[in-house]
Amino acid sequence: MQVVVTGIGLTSALGSTLESSWGALLKGATGIAMHQPFPELPPRPLGLIHGAPSSIESLLLPTVDAALQDADCDQVAPDMGVVIGSSRGLQPQWEKSIREFHAGQQVLADLRQLYGDSPASLVAQKLRITGPILSPRAACATGLWAIAQGADLIRTGQCTQVLVGAVEVPVTPLTLAGFAKMGAMATTGAYPFDRQREGLVLGEGAVVLLLELGSLAQGRNAKIYGQVMGFGCTADGYHRSAPDRDQRVAIATLQQSLQRSHLRPTDIDYIHAHGTATQLNDQAEAALIQKIFPASVAVSSTKGATGHTLGASGAMGVAFSLLALQQQIAPPCVGLKDAAFDLRLLPEATPMRLRTSLCLSFGFGGQNTALTLAAMEDSPL
Repeated sequence: MQVVVTGIGLTSALGSTLESSWGALLKGATGIAMHQPFPELPPRPLGLIHGAPSSIESLLLPTVDAALQDADCDQVAPDMGVVIGSSRGLQPQWEKSIREFHAGQQVLADLRQLYGDSPASLVAQKLRITGPILSPRAACATGLWAIAQGADLIRTGQCTQVLVGAVEVPVTPLTLAGFAKMGAMATTGAYPFDRQREGLVLGEGAVVLLLELGSLAQGRNAKIYGQVMGFGCTADGYHRSAPDRDQRVAIATLQQSLQRSHLRPTDIDYIHAHGTATQLNDQAEAALIQKIFPASVAVSSTKGATGHTLGASGAMGVAFSLLALQQQIAPPCVGLKDAAFDLRLLPEATPMRLRTSLCLSFGFGGQNTALTLAAMEDSPL
């Protein structure tokens, strides 16, 4: 069964819509700026959408509406499912409630509500969806994992439509302090794969895609961005945060995605890399790409423009890759000035023949994900 994408909603520090974010990205703009949202912590570069930390609901629910509107889907299918995850989830509300509790305020009812909510359940309640509801959490691999799970719901006949994606509002005192303690945060900006890269920059974002059974999309004459092909999902079983140096399992992840897509490494035209701009991740990911793919494959990371949206980053990469396939232009690696690796990194938006794209995400706990996409002209229904 073919799984296609007919609608995309996206909210990022680059713009409040898919169109504005994509347009800014192609120009090489960045949504990262210096902010000090919490007076007890020093200013840092952040990818904030409204200039101050957002909430899950304020980003997610309008993004769902945008995806359905983009898909021209007025009524959801009776068997529609929802697979929308988040790495940090409702942590901002948790932290706020805990601070209020220690200040002597009564917050028990709020905590009970938070315990029962998830991004997927918020969407199901809004749309009155009664199909399968999943809210995966796989650190920075969450977004790709959610799309892969949604595609499986269609391939196994459980659903004909699935809303998939991820949302992240990670700018909280605890998250900032934790990443700073690890020494992983940048002080001026995000520069993926650059010799002067400093570390990651946290960013907010929400991405929702409408996946559909290919024959259903064709039957209603839906606009189709591209096809979700194969995916690979593994775990290193090695370390809480550092990648396994021998990369045996990470290599298997990419091979799974290619094999399930019936593609070879030479068939991939563009790779949307995880590219966090940390020393370890960029080095490991560059080595991984070099081991498997030819030097001609185009590579970029968009985190220099949006910031690292953690669990939403993989879904954001898929959205940008689908637009790249549709418009035949690869997005730039914003922030790149002096490449540290022998890859075909794109310093600016580059028109090229694009038939396929591979999206990569790597999360804490050694979680590896890869998802292959194809333009519809190369994958007829």
